[in-house]
Amino acid sequence: MNRKVFCAGALLFALCLPAEAQQTKKVHRIGFLFAATPSANSERLKGFRQGLREHGYVEEKDILIEQRYAEGNFDRIPALAADLVRLKVDVIVSATSPGTRSLKELTNTIPIVMTSDTDPVGNKFVASLARPGGNITGLSVLTPELSGKRLELLKEIVAQLSRVAVLGSSSTATTAQVLKEMELAATALKVQLQYLDVESPKDIETAFQEATKGRADGMLLLNSGVLNSHRKQLINLAIRSRLSVIYVASEWVEDGGLMSYGVSIPDLFRRAATYVDKILKGAKPADLPVEQPTKFELWINLKTAKQLGFTIPPSVLYRADKVIK
Repeated sequence: MNRKVFCAGALLFALCLPAEAQQTKKVHRIGFLFAATPSANSERLKGFRQGLREHGYVEEKDILIEQRYAEGNFDRIPALAADLVRLKVDVIVSATSPGTRSLKELTNTIPIVMTSDTDPVGNKFVASLARPGGNITGLSVLTPELSGKRLELLKEIVAQLSRVAVLGSSSTATTAQVLKEMELAATALKVQLQYLDVESPKDIETAFQEATKGRADGMLLLNSGVLNSHRKQLINLAIRSRLSVIYVASEWVEDGGLMSYGVSIPDLFRRAATYVDKILKGAKPADLPVEQPTKFELWINLKTAKQLGFTIPPSVLYRADKVIK
């Protein structure tokens, strides 16, 4: 009788082993490298987490995200990249071109997923969009091609537009290419551009002072970690200066900016989770084509337009994907 009880207990213990083994399955670690601040990237990270949930991942249970933020200081990026490589994470998601460049120099084994690179081939991160060929893949945004369209939209809402201040960071890899595209559009629209370089937070106030001195009728902001880290300050300065500004992403409009035209950045981050999922399941970055966006959104903030004292033309409002009233 005692032997039967012993055998039954042993059988019960053996049956429990698979459940115990399942509870101790590997927890994947994902490195995430940002150029800007946590607050500036909150919606983007939210989009990425949403994408992970859609693929069945539960954070803290079977996946951990190691976040590193450069706080708008590009000089910090190499050290942050090195920190993530030292951790030997399973995948690193890079939210910035300088970050991807630093990671590329540090590792050719850890898979790297770009969230929104402006020119992966030109930056020499991948051999081609169809066949990346290395340990880097992800998503690309067509920033140079969109810059001319943004200038056209600004011209539509500011009828007498003749001088446009352009804020960007020369250290951002594609700034020169974007400006070249803009010059072509500016010539066609008979608009004069005034480029103002913003490499650190202390340059922001100076840039607006220079725009005022240059009698700018409007302003266009380029993609930059420094600018993105100081959205609220830039939006407030634009309103105080009574400048009509078009931005690269809808996040700016949600925070009070006048208008944006471009891809949905949080959605790009959500789609980046698809790449992470495929890599964790055994796919090689070299075999995963870089994805390009096909849908672009126009957002308008009518509250801000009212503060600036002008009316958005009905023809532009009709084309808007979202209007904040």
